[in-house]
Amino acid sequence: MGAVRRIGVLTGGGDCPGLNAVIRAVVKTATTYYEWEVIGIEDGFEGLIKEGKTHPLTNETVRGILPRGGTILGSTNRGNPFAYRERKEGEVTVTDLSRQVIDRCERLRLDALLVIGGDGSLGIANDFFKLGVPVVGIPKTIDNDLSATDVTFGFDTALNTATEAIDKLHTTAESHHRVMVLEVMGRHAGWIALEAGLAGGGDIILIPELPFQVDRVVEQIRRRDASGRSFSIVVVAEGAAPAGVGLFTIEPRDPLARARLGGIGDWLADQVGQRTEHEVRSLVLGHLQRGGSPTPRDRILGTRFGVEAVRLASREQFGHMVALRGTEIVAVTLDEAVGVLKTVPPESALVHNARCLGVSFGDES
Repeated sequence: MGAVRRIGVLTGGGDCPGLNAVIRAVVKTATTYYEWEVIGIEDGFEGLIKEGKTHPLTNETVRGILPRGGTILGSTNRGNPFAYRERKEGEVTVTDLSRQVIDRCERLRLDALLVIGGDGSLGIANDFFKLGVPVVGIPKTIDNDLSATDVTFGFDTALNTATEAIDKLHTTAESHHRVMVLEVMGRHAGWIALEAGLAGGGDIILIPELPFQVDRVVEQIRRRDASGRSFSIVVVAEGAAPAGVGLFTIEPRDPLARARLGGIGDWLADQVGQRTEHEVRSLVLGHLQRGGSPTPRDRILGTRFGVEAVRLASREQFGHMVALRGTEIVAVTLDEAVGVLKTVPPESALVHNARCLGVSFGDES
């Protein structure tokens, strides 16, 4: 293809703080430095399936969005064009609309498509690249579970939100001698639970990578009671589960939606309440972790990713994603980016540090 003159950008998957920082950096770099046109695609890949969901992005469009959470383009966890789910006459159908998306990119005259997303969205982007779409990926997830990059933007803000919640739970837990169970996000990776638990002084941290036993959780609480600490803070990732038990899920009412994780915090609070003399309360932090203004660290990382993604497009280095390695932004292939999730190694330094501090992971023999 010839020189890049017109690019599209979309945000897919769950929203997170820092998306607008990326969009702003993409638009300002593309329009000011390269003098390109930028087309905003609304609601992820949905915007390439349905008509009327694209519009030009200019410096005026992105003015003032740097500190804003969410995404001005909208996003969705649904809408995989390769398996597009629709409800027709009461039944759910699954259709491959990938050809329709490719044709739409051609009609929009896109010389490059920048996809901001997590493992799911970038996997879709990689599939389109293999079909000839000039794609550049930008990693986004609060779970920090993409193995090709040291850190994803959104994680730092979510971590701050979870840590602040633990700080606030400490005072009420200590005042009432309660056990407080905080459920945070993390389907397959326990980074938020682990780092927030460490930063907030959690007493028990439960993560997907280390199946736990309720008896061990109760033993830790009793040890604290015996030492004169009459309250405990338990931080549990939504994907954590007792050994031999599957994930806790909530079935959706919408037949187009998939089951979502949830319930481990309430279940664990009930189990601990039955086995101890404590009052036990649970709190699901939920989408508070996705919302709010991004931290300075996430604003900077998002900005760097946006600038470097445009530079990749200028070099026609498609099929790649920008990634943070050490202090540098580098390009990695999308195959590498979505190949393996980055989970917490059970023998990692962070886990070892927590154990040295007396933190229980509910897996002790």
